[in-house]
Amino acid sequence: MRTVPPSRMVTPSIPQGIELASFDSYLKAQEAVDALSDAEFPVQHTSIIGTNLKMVERIIGRLTLTRASMAGAGTGAWLGLMYGILMWIVLPDGAVAALAAGLLVGIIMGALFGAVSYMFTQGKRDFTSSSQVVAAHYAVICEPEHANAAREILAKAGIRAATPNQSAPSPEADLSTPPRYGVRLDEDGNPIDS
Repeated sequence: MRTVPPSRMVTPSIPQGIELASFDSYLKAQEAVDALSDAEFPVQHTSIIGTNLKMVERIIGRLTLTRASMAGAGTGAWLGLMYGILMWIVLPDGAVAALAAGLLVGIIMGALFGAVSYMFTQGKRDFTSSSQVVAAHYAVICEPEHANAAREILAKAGIRAATPNQSAPSPEADLSTPPRYGVRLDEDGNPIDS
C-alpha cells in the first residue's frame, strides 16, 4: 500500500483572493463564474465562498405507514429490477421471468422493510424532509493577478463588482495579509455591517 508523504498532503483551507462580486444566492454567484467562463477567462483562478452557513431542513410532508411502505416498495422495485437484469445476463433463456420475479420480490421486500422501519420509529419522526447546508452570502473571489481582467468581463456582462476600491494589488504590494472578501454591500456599493 502506497502512502502519501506529509509534504504532499493537502490541508483544507479557504482560498485567498480579491472579491469580484457578492451575492445573496449561489445561482447568481454561479452565473458570474459562468460569464467569466463564456469569455474564456481562466476560471481555475476563481472561487465561490459561502459565508454564514446554516443547516436547513425542509419538511416535505407527513410520514404514514402507507407512505413509508410505498417509498420502500419504490426502492425495492429498483433493486429487484437490477437483480432481474443481472439474472438475465447470466441466464438469457429466462429473461422475462427473471425480470418479473426480481421486480415483484423487490417491491414486496422493499414495502415490508419500509413498514418495519417506520414502526421502529414509534411515531417520533412522522414527517419526511430534505436537509442541506446553505450560505447567507456568496462571494466570487479571484487571484490578485487576474482580478482586473475578471472585473472587466463581469462589468461587460452587467454584473456589478463588489466595491470599486478593491483592485488587484501592484507587484510591490504587501500580500502577507489576505485580501478581505465576503463583505455584503448595499445598492450603492457600500459595506453593510451584519
